[in-house]
Amino acid sequence: MYKEHTVSVVVPAYNEELLIVETLESIPDFIDKIYVVNDCSKDKTQERIDAYIPKDSRVVSLSHEVNRGVGAAIVTGYRASLADCMMITAVMAGDNQMDPAFLPKLLDPIIAGKVDYTVGNRLTNPNYRHGMSKWRFFGNAVLTFLTKIASGYWQMSDPQNGYTAITRRALETVSLDAIYPRYGYCNDLMVRLNVYGFRMRNVPHPARYGREKSGIKYMTYIRKVSYLLIRDFLWRLKMKYIVHGFHPLVFYYLFGVIFCLIGLAGGIITLVEKIALGENVLFDHGMLSLIIFTLGLMFLFFAMLFDMQAENGDYGWY
Repeated sequence: MYKEHTVSVVVPAYNEELLIVETLESIPDFIDKIYVVNDCSKDKTQERIDAYIPKDSRVVSLSHEVNRGVGAAIVTGYRASLADCMMITAVMAGDNQMDPAFLPKLLDPIIAGKVDYTVGNRLTNPNYRHGMSKWRFFGNAVLTFLTKIASGYWQMSDPQNGYTAITRRALETVSLDAIYPRYGYCNDLMVRLNVYGFRMRNVPHPARYGREKSGIKYMTYIRKVSYLLIRDFLWRLKMKYIVHGFHPLVFYYLFGVIFCLIGLAGGIITLVEKIALGENVLFDHGMLSLIIFTLGLMFLFFAMLFDMQAENGDYGWY
């Protein structure tokens, strides 16, 4: 136990024969259960797990018969943790990228009763980003901005960080069946936690890169997650501000989008009239389009401001 709390760790693993044993060996002694989930690896990952189990009675081996994605693997571990009545469940990837020395920093805010979900953050400190490529940092920055809007956790950063910890009551509240099964599950889970008013906190820690090899194709990944976040954003507005309660910010978002689109369309039409038709309408039509577009931006900014206030206030079930 850690400070009188039972704590488990979920270790999703896919083709991690090189590092899975090192990962399991590094998990601190205060952890009660270790659920290592083999997501239908094609290498010797399962053999490495089976060979290690006799050395550590805490390890529980779970496996998927087909590859279902890292999100699905983590959900499998979450379900096992709930079945064993663990109070807190952390996630550490099977590639030994997450330093176990920082695990208490993820657990302490939860044990203190301040939050229900903690997420590692490698982006705030330049020294902590050491070893992270500029392209990877750019992708993380873009997805951070989009996830802020979609999830309503405006003070959050580095949402792609898989080093997390979550309470039992949060896992019992959100629908585990609905969590996105592949990369992007972390963004999706944040949106669902926000709908129920669970508080979260970023925990700064340095990036740790070694012999692991990322199989993520970033352009495809960003595109898929961006689409997921748009869908999640609309779902969150519906559930949090219409179904579970009511807030006029949904109308601010609606009018903001409509006016921005009208303003952009008007600006394009004005340029076409000026360039293709030679009509001198740039000032009149252009100014009108600019005013409408600016009004749309104001609606969007007010909507975001109201959403930020909801995050800082006591808006939610908990």
